[in-house]
Amino acid sequence: MRIPILKLKQYLLVTIQWELDDQTAMQFQEDILKRIHETEAKGIVIDLTSVDIIDSYIAKVIGDVVSMSNLMGAKVVLTGIQPAVAITLIDLGIHLDDVPTALDLEKGLEKLQQELGE
Repeated sequence: MRIPILKLKQYLLVTIQWELDDQTAMQFQEDILKRIHETEAKGIVIDLTSVDIIDSYIAKVIGDVVSMSNLMGAKVVLTGIQPAVAITLIDLGIHLDDVPTALDLEKGLEKLQQELGE
């Protein structure tokens, strides 16, 4: 199953609608990097509202997606992080201190525009 990646102006919007397995996470990583390259996106909002649990591998993939996107010139904002996911990320030692976050997709877009100075 592939995670849909929508383009809105110079941004990419991703809403993860189900729990990720390892294969889907890797496919998502490849797909998002390809879309950044194709669209020259300046920013990405990844909405995790529907993700209730996360394991160490999926957390690492999300962290890697953020780092790789930044290397390609696209700023990432994470939205909708559930309490259990936040706890798990910290317990796993994964700190996304430099990654802007927001409560929902709308606030995430606003935060992305602020981060990009628009």
